[in-house]
Amino acid sequence: MLTDDADIAAWSNQGLPSDRMSIENATILCNTERWPLIVDAQLQGIKWIKNKFGDNLKIIRLGQKGYLDVIELAVSNGDVLLIENIGESVEPVLDPLLGRNTIKKGKYIRIGDKEVEYHPNFRLILHTKYFNPHYKPEMQAQCTLINFLVTRDGLEDQLLAAVVAKERPDLEELKADLTKQQNNFKIVLKQLEDSLLARLSAASGNFLGDTALVENLEITKRTATEIEEKVREAKITEIKINEARENYRPASIRAALLYFILNDLNKINPIYQFSLKAFSVVFDVAIMRTEPADEVKQRVNNLIDEITYSVFMYTNRSLFEKDKLTFIAQVAFQILVMKKEINPVELDFLLRFPFKAGLGSPVDFLSNQAWGGIKALAEMDEFKNLDRDIEGSAKRWKKFVESEAPEKEKFPQEWKNKTGLQKLCMLRCLRADRMSYAVTSFVEEKMGTKYTEGRSVEFAVSYQESSSSTPVFFILSPGVDPLKDVEALGKKLGFTFDNGKFHNVSLGQGQEVVAEAALDKAAVEGHWVILQNIHLVAKWLSSLDKRVERYSIGSHEDYRVYMSAEPAPTPEGHIIPQGLLENAIKITNEPPTGMFANLHKALYLFNQDTLEMCSKESEFKVILFTLCYFHAVVAERRKFGAQGWNRSYPFNNGDLTISINVLYNYLEANNKVPWDDLRYLFGEIMYGGHITDDWDRKLCRTYLEEYVKAEMLEGEVYLAPGFPVPPNSDYKGYHLYIDEVLPAESPYLYGLHPNAEIGFLTITSEKLFRTILELQPKESSAAGAGGVSREEKVKAILDEILEKLPDSFNMVEIVAKAEEKTPFIIVVFQECERMNFLTQEISRSLKELNLGLKGELTITTDMEELGNALFLDTVPESWTKRAYPSLQGLGGWYADLLLRIKELETWTADFAMPPVVWLAGFFNPQSFLTAIMQTMARKNEWPLDKMCLAVEVTKKNREDMTTPPREGAYVHGLFMEGARWDTQSGVICDARLKELTPVMPVIFIKAIPVDRQDTKNVYECPVYKTRIRGPTYIWTFNLKTKEKPAKWVLAAVCLLLSI
Repeated sequence: MLTDDADIAAWSNQGLPSDRMSIENATILCNTERWPLIVDAQLQGIKWIKNKFGDNLKIIRLGQKGYLDVIELAVSNGDVLLIENIGESVEPVLDPLLGRNTIKKGKYIRIGDKEVEYHPNFRLILHTKYFNPHYKPEMQAQCTLINFLVTRDGLEDQLLAAVVAKERPDLEELKADLTKQQNNFKIVLKQLEDSLLARLSAASGNFLGDTALVENLEITKRTATEIEEKVREAKITEIKINEARENYRPASIRAALLYFILNDLNKINPIYQFSLKAFSVVFDVAIMRTEPADEVKQRVNNLIDEITYSVFMYTNRSLFEKDKLTFIAQVAFQILVMKKEINPVELDFLLRFPFKAGLGSPVDFLSNQAWGGIKALAEMDEFKNLDRDIEGSAKRWKKFVESEAPEKEKFPQEWKNKTGLQKLCMLRCLRADRMSYAVTSFVEEKMGTKYTEGRSVEFAVSYQESSSSTPVFFILSPGVDPLKDVEALGKKLGFTFDNGKFHNVSLGQGQEVVAEAALDKAAVEGHWVILQNIHLVAKWLSSLDKRVERYSIGSHEDYRVYMSAEPAPTPEGHIIPQGLLENAIKITNEPPTGMFANLHKALYLFNQDTLEMCSKESEFKVILFTLCYFHAVVAERRKFGAQGWNRSYPFNNGDLTISINVLYNYLEANNKVPWDDLRYLFGEIMYGGHITDDWDRKLCRTYLEEYVKAEMLEGEVYLAPGFPVPPNSDYKGYHLYIDEVLPAESPYLYGLHPNAEIGFLTITSEKLFRTILELQPKESSAAGAGGVSREEKVKAILDEILEKLPDSFNMVEIVAKAEEKTPFIIVVFQECERMNFLTQEISRSLKELNLGLKGELTITTDMEELGNALFLDTVPESWTKRAYPSLQGLGGWYADLLLRIKELETWTADFAMPPVVWLAGFFNPQSFLTAIMQTMARKNEWPLDKMCLAVEVTKKNREDMTTPPREGAYVHGLFMEGARWDTQSGVICDARLKELTPVMPVIFIKAIPVDRQDTKNVYECPVYKTRIRGPTYIWTFNLKTKEKPAKWVLAAVCLLLSI
């Protein structure tokens, strides 16, 4: 045995949590031969270590001033040394110490360039705050990794103690005294036993004659009996105390659940960090705030409500708008799972949506994918015959599915009596675009309206919660300045620039010294410090973290730190230290959404004086208003994702104000309005300066060509359907005009089709469920998948993929078989090679993971990520690197991969051109399109650089084609987004509502010399591989149109290879 009750009792008195995991960790730490490396983000283990070793413990952090000297002293004096907050790598100077590479017969060790005497009693303890650190193998060999992260049971017990200490201090005090007493008894008994055994082993001959020994035996016996009696009494008291304490357990269970949900939010965005310390403060305040009640049961219910709402408000203000629903939905689902009020299998269906691929929908109001979802759902007992009912009562279901807000309507037939979650599952199949609203209604129904109202917290309220040890951290968004609120409150409370109590440092090159001086002064004298844009000084952030932590203890009570930073665009780019984020009150400020708010906001940048400053007043006013509308459009169009802009751009207020200055200067300097110059300056320089994508530049240019033109002076220009350019007015009049005339928010205001909103809402709801699925606790996912453990599920998927994976293409055989190496055959070779590269990686990685799951190989990070991807139905990263862009889940992606392989197998069988080519089936579709040009250029002896592709959309489908064309190629499998192709009239026309990506008929592509190209009545339509657009661009197809091409540019019409 490595430990006994006496040791455990002593540790418990030193503040070690009493759960089994903590005791095991402490046992390992005290008995390990190697240096212990503690993974402890919540600092529970560290607190215990500091109490255990007391003043004998030397504590340092790597990189602090003179840390090597402290290490040398500790090594030579034989002290216990704790190195806090290490990263995933340690300075090489410590390598000899970690590996205990002693020299001179083990008496000395080299640290840096010095040889230090090595004391045999020296002990080293390392500590990291990372949740999931990855150390090099040699580091793992030199240290014993101990996971001190709090467990749910451990946290429940701690929080229970905190609740009872507040609610029934008498009970908790009694419990603490009892525990201490019991622990002391165990220690005394152990000491008595030890001394008795020592005496007995030392006694010689007739030990009955050894009076001292016999007396000692008597004393031991008497003490043991007394202690036993007291222990018996204490046990009875303890049972009574525990019964009374157990009444409060539901409150601690809820709080522990909430903490673990908060702890996982950093998976959404690494800037969402919350410490246990900060959580405990919120928890304590919530207990104080709870309404009193006579009944204990009622009081506990009040506690649960108040704790849940306080944690919700505390967290909600630090989340971006797009993540708020994810958080509260996760809270609602987890609470209901814990109360066993929902079926985990149904929740799993809602989050994963495992639809049956390859089915055709028998009803016109549901897509194939939606019908696949209904079929999968109908296999569950609760949803038996759902598919039959929909087919049988198609009319009633059609009315329900096509209603404006189906989540508010009653389901047809007896389906209206289903539970809230079951209705969500059905709606997920029928109307994916309404799921965000449906989940909001579900949360409202289960938890109350206060969780979905979207109240914002006044800054003054957040200030009340801050203190000298709790900084405030503003998470910035473009176009918002939260620091005005800080200045306003500072003025009110007497902290201003003028009286020197307010320091505002905008960080950048060389400002670190200024910031450090401000912090040093403020901590002593009780000032406020604002540190703006700390993300710009990456190298200084660790020093800032240490300084803020140092001053969080023992500083002036009026001292406050306010920091602001932009979140990193990707998780990999996140640089802000955990320490700065987790204890701070985080606040997000986002710009208003919607055209109405944005147009008012743009106009607020100016005033009546601005409108009157130009000599050409009427022209200036009308162009100014139009530019405000243009500014609102380009900023708000971002919400439509890739259909809005191919890439996201940081348009800001400065672009608009500088454009107005340019407008004023140009109008003053010219007799006539220089329309072309103005459009060029606004579209290519002021706003165009941000734009990096050619199609986005074209979009920006088209907006200005449509809005800013001479006709606007006659009032003949409509900025949106039903919204003409306003007549000449004053500043107030323009605001009034917006209030009265601007149509309701819709994609029409941006020149887009209403389908754009459906598409954007569908993607949003898919993201919502995908994120919640990733946040599910790992231990509960076992039950979620119908009683199958995570490993078993991964193994089943792995076996299925390997079983269906065809052999690689035999390249030697294929190359030998091809007689003539035409451009098309070269394309096929390249495709087969790339396919081999991908299938070999799939096979290798899965076989490796299989060995890992069997325990024959150590699980590496790559294997862990592959297993997670298989479990979450996403395509593993090592595969996507070698594959083609795709937005499908793993199931759909793999089915698609097998089809691509089949297509290549058909082509390589005899190398005859297929009658219709599946353009999306290529890794590199450009190479096939180029091959068409090369073949025709050789045949007709045309120069390749003076050629282009001519595209003709036929009236036929894939099945109608039996032979390939004499020249060029027929291609199929393209989809149009933003509009549809009218086969009868052979032109682009408006899309039908809810038909987001209609299929194109077969397209005939051939090459022609550039000078024969038809440019009249055509829309230059970009072709992309996926809905992400931007980087997946392939080619431009000229498609016939009767309407102005500008309409299709604004509607973001394009062709997609896969959806």
